[in-house]
Amino acid sequence: MKKLNLVIIFALLLTMAAGCGASKTSSPANTSNGSTVKADGDSGKKEAVKKIIVGTGTGFPNVCFINDKGELDGFDVELVKEIDKRLPEIEIEFKTMEFSNLLLSLETKKIDFVAHQMEKNPDREERYLFNNEPYNIFPNKITVHDTNESIHSIDDLKGKKVIVGATSAEAYIVEQYNKTHDDAIHIVYTKAGDDAVNQLKSGRVDATISTQFAVDFLNQSVKAEQKTVGEVLTNSKVFYILRKGDTELAGKLDKALQQIKADGTLGKLSEKWLGRDYSHETK
Repeated sequence: MKKLNLVIIFALLLTMAAGCGASKTSSPANTSNGSTVKADGDSGKKEAVKKIIVGTGTGFPNVCFINDKGELDGFDVELVKEIDKRLPEIEIEFKTMEFSNLLLSLETKKIDFVAHQMEKNPDREERYLFNNEPYNIFPNKITVHDTNESIHSIDDLKGKKVIVGATSAEAYIVEQYNKTHDDAIHIVYTKAGDDAVNQLKSGRVDATISTQFAVDFLNQSVKAEQKTVGEVLTNSKVFYILRKGDTELAGKLDKALQQIKADGTLGKLSEKWLGRDYSHETK
């Protein structure tokens, strides 16, 4: 909820307009000392709560966007609101911004965590804290032009050109394959998301590695004419990003997510907004 190849989606989003503002998930009442209170959904009691600011964007269709009513909406938004309902001790407020500003805003304490389909990589893990419970799990598969009928597995990529983002998880997949197959795949590295779309569409490369969610998004948004083929190569997991040391908040998010998964709510939200149930690993 990067790599899109989610890296492709994120690169595209940087060119989209993103609004700035705040939207509360609810309107807490004020106590006599100025703190806020929030009703406990199970007991009806009210208790002092801590405000948590969540950073997200407005230009990612179906994930975090402004709907036709002018409201912040989408999968990541609705899921955070569901988490808010299940944690009476916190009150969540959204702060929207461009994707490129999210991690800086986290570092400068303008927000408390990021909800924008973020995945782990070594640099992020060194600098930030991730919660433990993934809220999306996207299967990575070989992706080709929708007219291609010759590629059905990773072995079919021998002697072919495969385009991937430099240092991406997709690059790691083909690099690992090449280590045990005499560099059989010709890897083409790119930094620009639209470059991979254009090269695959024009036939300058034969394939890439992506997810069905990313392919659906690109086919709808830029008519990429792609399809996924073959078996699942790896599963890409999406988490929330927090500041180092915020383990208590991370634990609360994990607790709520476990409940939301267990009762089927996460799967339903995924199907509603993303077109499929991405709440569990695909073998």
